[in-house]
Amino acid sequence: MHSDYIADQEFRDEIFNDVNTKFKEFENCTFYNIDFTDCTFQTVTFVDCNFFDCNFKDTKINYVSLRGVWFTKCNFTNVNFAMTDQVIFEFHFKDCLLDYAQFYALKMKKMQFINCSMIAVDFMASDLTEVLFDNCNLRRAVFIDTIANKADFSTSYDYAFDPEKNKIKKAVFSTDGLKGLLQKYDIIVK
Repeated sequence: MHSDYIADQEFRDEIFNDVNTKFKEFENCTFYNIDFTDCTFQTVTFVDCNFFDCNFKDTKINYVSLRGVWFTKCNFTNVNFAMTDQVIFEFHFKDCLLDYAQFYALKMKKMQFINCSMIAVDFMASDLTEVLFDNCNLRRAVFIDTIANKADFSTSYDYAFDPEKNKIKKAVFSTDGLKGLLQKYDIIVK
């Protein structure tokens, strides 16, 4: 099935459904205050797109390509990103709600998470090489079998991270973050 190509468009204050997204390719488009909660994304491509104040809560994201995409002030509560297309894969989040999102086994090199709430996010078996976590709440986030080499956690907080179950060579942590790295040892860090 061929996809519809949509370029250089601006979308505002709409409710999208499968008809608006299925088998579509969006390039250089901007989305403001769009509700995507009724969508089951299937064979959708977003290239060089920006999303502002959009709602993706509980959305099913299957076979979506994200290239050069920024999400700002969007809600991704309980969204599973595991089925996103990882060929030429690049997207970033700023001021987003990502609580309970799943990034299981994704290659997320050099992604940026800026000022995001990421409570109980699943990063199990993900490649987080050089990922920036800037001022993110990572309470109860799952880091098991992750590669977080050169990742920057220096301004983020509330994470618990087992250095023996993850690769963290040259990752950056703040002194305040040491407590989260040593939590499994049941020691007190003041």
